[in-house]
Amino acid sequence: MFSLGQENIPTSPASTKGPVKYGELIVLGCNGSLPNGDKGRRKSRFALCRRNKANGVKPSTVHTSCTPQAAKVRALHTSKSHQITEAVVCFTVNMAVEKTKISDSRCSSLCHIVCETEPASATTTSYEYCRGVCTRSKHGRFSELFLHHNVDSESNELVDGSLIDLCGATLLWRTAEGLALTPTVKHLEALRQELNAGRPQCPVGFNTLAFPSLRRKDTLDEKQPWAYMRCGHVHGYHGWGGRREPEVEAECQERECPMCRARGPYVPLWLGCEAGFYVDAEPPTHAFVPCGHVCSEKTTAYWSQIPLPHGTHAFHAACPFCIQPLSGETGAVRLIFQSPLD
Repeated sequence: MFSLGQENIPTSPASTKGPVKYGELIVLGCNGSLPNGDKGRRKSRFALCRRNKANGVKPSTVHTSCTPQAAKVRALHTSKSHQITEAVVCFTVNMAVEKTKISDSRCSSLCHIVCETEPASATTTSYEYCRGVCTRSKHGRFSELFLHHNVDSESNELVDGSLIDLCGATLLWRTAEGLALTPTVKHLEALRQELNAGRPQCPVGFNTLAFPSLRRKDTLDEKQPWAYMRCGHVHGYHGWGGRREPEVEAECQERECPMCRARGPYVPLWLGCEAGFYVDAEPPTHAFVPCGHVCSEKTTAYWSQIPLPHGTHAFHAACPFCIQPLSGETGAVRLIFQSPLD
């Protein structure tokens, strides 16, 4: 895993420096890190690298018993099955909770990732605790994959852009090749500085706006850009026509834009800091509706067309940075900045 200020580790099998990287698993809804920070095995993204010694699960001894409960277990676990032990659990995934909580999605599953050394690829199987593991290819549909089920028409090979649903948390798989095409954290920081260097202004208050640093991505700042999600006009925070508390306004209260009179959510804008969610390295010009996370146009267009698991029975397009369901005709809006008069 790499954090702010760090670069990707080597990805070529021919590299002699550092481990060979297969790719990364990124938790949707985490904008670069967990809310309380990445600690220990609980992180927002996990790098899969080739080990010097494999740590895959091994067959376990099967104990027979005549109790009804044991009979059910024997029906599921044969001499060829595996058991999971703490030693081979590489990381723990925390669920990203959205504002509209889903009561029926607090499930628990274990996912077994098998990596091939030549060629470098990965496949996934599930150890079923509840409903199993769902995977989705880049342009395919979600399919349930179980450890004891063999479905000829489905493939469990992970390709760049595959999604893994763990019944409460969704993981995005990015291959090493795919990550090479995404912007680095340093590039995102450069785009932020370039955007602030243009000195965007509030068209009403004429105060200069600025996006906070990536390390302060969740803290409201007095220079924070705000935008009307119906039209995309960017302003500084103002209290007329509604409450005068920024924390309350962040709950997407509808307001009327003073520039075009369009009514819609009026929210602070946040830069998307998780580089793995980007599909290109273009400037941040669009925002997801209604959350206000800002990224490139192609990135908003991509995720607006991806149905993500919502609970256990529904699918909705959602912002990858906060997992909040999208609204509006396209799920995103082009931002309209006011340049300085001088």
